[in-house]
Parts: sequence; C-alpha cells; structure tokens
Amino acid sequence: MTRPRTVPMLCVALVAAIIYAVMWLGCCQHWNWLQRCDWSLLDAARDLAAQHPLWVRFWDGVSLVLGPVPLRLAGVVATAAALVMRNLRAALVLLACAPLSGLVTVAAKALVDRPRPATMLVAADSSSFPSGHALEVTAATLALLAFLLPMMGRALGRAAIAVAALNVLSVGIARVSLNVHYPSDVLAGWSLGYLYFLLCLLVFRPGRPAGRAHAVTAQLPNRG
Repeated sequence: MTRPRTVPMLCVALVAAIIYAVMWLGCCQHWNWLQRCDWSLLDAARDLAAQHPLWVRFWDGVSLVLGPVPLRLAGVVATAAALVMRNLRAALVLLACAPLSGLVTVAAKALVDRPRPATMLVAADSSSFPSGHALEVTAATLALLAFLLPMMGRALGRAAIAVAALNVLSVGIARVSLNVHYPSDVLAGWSLGYLYFLLCLLVFRPGRPAGRAHAVTAQLPNRG
C-alpha cells in the first residue's frame, strides 16, 4: 500500500476539514447563502430533467453502477487479495473504507438529520447530510487506489487516478442531478470520505518489519 506524502496529505486534510465544518454549520444554522447555492443547482437540475426524459434514467444508472455497492464488492475482493498477499495493513484499510464505511455514513447522518430535498426525482431513504454515496465512494476509491497503484506502471497509475477522480466526481454530480442531495451534502460527503480514509491510514500504521528491526539491533555496538 502506498504511503502518501505527509505534507500534501495533511494540507488536503485541513481543506477537507474546513469544508466539512462550513457545510455542517451552514446546514445546522440555515445560512441563506448556502441555501441559495444549493437550490440554484437543484432547480437547474430539475429543469433539465423536465426537458430531457432520459436525464433521470442516466444519472440514476451512474449512481447505481459507480456507487457504493459495486465498490463494496470490489473492496471485499481486494481485501481477500491483500490477505493472500499477507498485507494485513492493506486488508484492514480496504475493509474499513469499503464494506464498513457505511457505518460512518449512518453516524454522520444521525448527528444532523437533515431532510432530503422535497424535489427528489427518485426515491431515497435516510436523511440527507452528508451524502453517503459521496462519502463511501471517496473512501473506497482512495483505499483501492492506495492498494493497487504500487502494482501499476506510471502511465497506468495516472490513468487509474484519472478514472477514479472521474468516478467520484460523477457520483456526486449524479446525486445532485437527481435532487436527492443538496450540493452541500455532496461536498461534505467528499470531505468526510477523505478524512475517514486518512484516519484509517493513521490507525492501521505499518510497524517495522521484524527482520529489519533485528538487523538494526545486530548492528548496534555491544556495550555490556
């Protein structure tokens, strides 16, 4: 599993934390500017849906095919592969970020309990903030990338990053296009998904290999 560079990773984490905090406060305090931004995009999406009959079907398909369920399955497969490779850390991160990230969604939604937009174009249960699709897809995609990138060449790795970014972005757009989430829900979901992935990396930190530790110890001078 790749080890992200510490400084860029922490800078992105700081930005993500700020975005999540602003979206959370804006949602709880009903900030007018945030509501205007949310509804301007929701109304535009609903107008497009009224003009184009295939709008809902297309974005609902994107939300399903690229959403959390396929990534959970991919995460389970990758977890099994990591265990076969005896990479316990990767297996734990993959397990936490793919199949189990839904628990984070449930907890985060319970803290806010924001109602869904009244203009939903498809049925959706649970509360609105943050977007579970955005959160879980972000966390699972990052975990899969961290596991797979070391096995790829530079060109293939860049292509994988581009595809992953497009996937995460597309799912977020789909949730707003279907009017099942406010844009602020999606921004919060992306942010919390990244922060959760980072937390998993920190919790499941790799220890020093026993063989390397023994070699270092053997090189120390004997002062006994």
